[in-house]
Amino acid sequence: MNRFSGANVLVTGAGSGIGRATVRRLVSEGAAVCAVDRDEEGLAETAETSQGPGRVETAVVDVTDESQVIATVDAAAEVLGGIEILINVAGIQRTTPIETLSVADMRELFEVNTIGTALFCREALRHLPNDVGVIVNVASTSADHGNPYMSAYAASKGAVLALSKTLAAELVGRGIRVVPVSPGTTATPLTAAVTPGDLDFSYFDRVRSLLGRAQPEQIAAAIVFAASPDASYLTGAELRVDGGSHT
Repeated sequence: MNRFSGANVLVTGAGSGIGRATVRRLVSEGAAVCAVDRDEEGLAETAETSQGPGRVETAVVDVTDESQVIATVDAAAEVLGGIEILINVAGIQRTTPIETLSVADMRELFEVNTIGTALFCREALRHLPNDVGVIVNVASTSADHGNPYMSAYAASKGAVLALSKTLAAELVGRGIRVVPVSPGTTATPLTAAVTPGDLDFSYFDRVRSLLGRAQPEQIAAAIVFAASPDASYLTGAELRVDGGSHT
């Protein structure tokens, strides 16, 4: 399929995991992609391993730095020749009981997961064309399903979900679609870094899908669908990709 032939796409969090898999899928379907991340080596690997009729440009950026975000979006629009699609994947996670959750951790979670997403949405809207523009924001099943030890992370992703639904209502008159995609447990470097320590993780074993952990490529497939013309009537509705674990 070449659903994205001629399309220009900006993807955040593209240095690993779901972001990398999304870039690969887009390039395989013909998109010109600007892949951004704060991990320069990760971006290089993403570019090197993306194959297909599309192409990849990269940019190192801290999504919490407003001036960097503004400059990156403008540069992406220039190097690609425009931006039709924004896909926000960049995110971080913290796993800790509320008693030991620091203010610094809370601020970082919201700055990366929520404010970073909002900044890219705001700046990309100066370039997204009416009637065909698309924003896909990666939220999480944690946004509306309680998971122990993830209070601040869940709150930050809940904000992403609310932001996405609000933008969908705000932009529908312009014909710009906004779709939140909420993955369940996915095998990425982000989740691999989470270790139980002294915490009781048995809850997660009980609610995990019988299909097992998702692979990044499975989540990327849903993200790319949401961004594609095949989803032209999809906006504002959360697309949950959780293997049925929270049904």
